Amino acid sequence: MRIAFTFSAEPRGTQGKGASRRLRHAGKVPAILYGGHHEAESLAIDHRKLLIVIEDERFYSSIVQLQIGERAQPAIVKDVQMHPARNQIVHLDLQRVVENEPIRLHLPIHFKGEAASPGVKTQGGVVSHMMTDVEIACLPKDLPEFLELDLSEMNINDTKFLSDIPLPPGVTIPHLAHRNAPVVSIHSPRVAEPEPTAEAAAAAPVEGAAPAAPGAAAPAAAAPAAAETGKGEQKKEGGKK
Repeated sequence: MRIAFTFSAEPRGTQGKGASRRLRHAGKVPAILYGGHHEAESLAIDHRKLLIVIEDERFYSSIVQLQIGERAQPAIVKDVQMHPARNQIVHLDLQRVVENEPIRLHLPIHFKGEAASPGVKTQGGVVSHMMTDVEIACLPKDLPEFLELDLSEMNINDTKFLSDIPLPPGVTIPHLAHRNAPVVSIHSPRVAEPEPTAEAAAAAPVEGAAPAAPGAAAPAAAAPAAAETGKGEQKKEGGKK
């Protein structure tokens, strides 16, 4: 069984929002440990040490060892709740690991050979990652650190799916039986539409304006004609007098 991190944890007797708040002020993270055919345990773990390791992807894909007094308990991380505004861990969920029982957790997918693939190197394609991790199931002894997918033979418009990920012995992808989801593809880069020129913008019709009827004169040209007609009528009236 591969142990990546070890933490000291202490039981906490009191629960509730007030007790959890006091723990956080004391530099501790309230945690819950469940599973393994035992009752759930409320624990407190040092916040400073946890804050250092949560940026490491192995923290979420490895077995951690909890030292609770004299007892060592292997577990996996199921959930980390962060404060919405501060760099603070609010709560931690852990599940006990039993040596002869399968565990399910998400493993990161490492992609190799992207730059060397024909789709990128010679065909000018762009790599698009649809998935960066996947849930697996295995016994604790068979747990790998990550899964690796080779892209070095991919051409443009090629796609690799979950079934294309090589799995170590004893490791399965539970959701694969229901949906062979795409993981990564290489596609042509999107061509940006050219910006309209000033001439094209001026010639474009104004949005919401009614189209002019065929043969209709422009309003600006009609105005002088109306003015000349008015002047002619005034002259006729003057001549009669």
